[in-house]
Amino acid sequence: MRNPYLPLPMKLVKNFTETDDKLVHTFTLEYLNAADEAGFKYSPGQFAELCVFGKGEAPFGIASSPTEPGHLKFSVAKVGVVSTALHLMEEGTMVGVRGPLGNSFPLEDFKGKNLVIIGGGFAFTTLRALTAYILNPANRGDFGKLTVIYGARTPGLLLYKDELAEWEKRDDIDLVCTIDRPAEGWNGRVGFVPAVTKEVAPGADNAYAVICGPPVMIKFTMPELEALGFPPERIIMSLENRMKCGIGMCGRCNVGNKYVCKDGPVFTRAELNQLPNEY
Repeated sequence: MRNPYLPLPMKLVKNFTETDDKLVHTFTLEYLNAADEAGFKYSPGQFAELCVFGKGEAPFGIASSPTEPGHLKFSVAKVGVVSTALHLMEEGTMVGVRGPLGNSFPLEDFKGKNLVIIGGGFAFTTLRALTAYILNPANRGDFGKLTVIYGARTPGLLLYKDELAEWEKRDDIDLVCTIDRPAEGWNGRVGFVPAVTKEVAPGADNAYAVICGPPVMIKFTMPELEALGFPPERIIMSLENRMKCGIGMCGRCNVGNKYVCKDGPVFTRAELNQLPNEY
């Protein structure tokens, strides 16, 4: 078994600027050999620690899907020492990856069910992984109707724009992108995610809702999901913003008696209702 304290060396092969404000980059990392890839078994919803040698490490949700072999993707906002170092990193540089860590979205529970995936801003990363997994031809038949609601303040702050355009062309996904206020050249929906969810989300019959985004978005979207009939045990949330060391050693990610990095970051609303409101 690989030592969980030791990062896996990977090569940065693409450093892509996602947003107009240049504050979010997507990094594509390649494995150095087949054995490393075979040993990195992950599922949508999990995260990893990215290690910048000489600077430190920080946790980020895995944005790629295991159905996309040969590489890992991470979309990182520039907010601190490690993320700034990543943004400045040249392609070809070595990066350490420690993981996969945490639990994942309950894919087995999702099978045969309709899914409503709701995301906001750069928190769409692991939701992108989940959507790509479901849309893979080998998996699409296992799941029912797929509705994806994704919002950002402006068009330029939406992630994965080329991929969103491809999803819009498909007939096996109902994609709704929205921005907070009207913007020149934007022909899509305008409105905050909670209001759009109320308007376009299907009912809760035979369905799960998965939500990840800014706390204020989640706060006001939750009543809309409840009004649509989603019970707490079928509302899935991620607390990946609570991640620290990733293996429960530092004790800084706990919420009540739960270590988010080991017991989460994915929880049902019913599970979170039993914990102190510290997240």
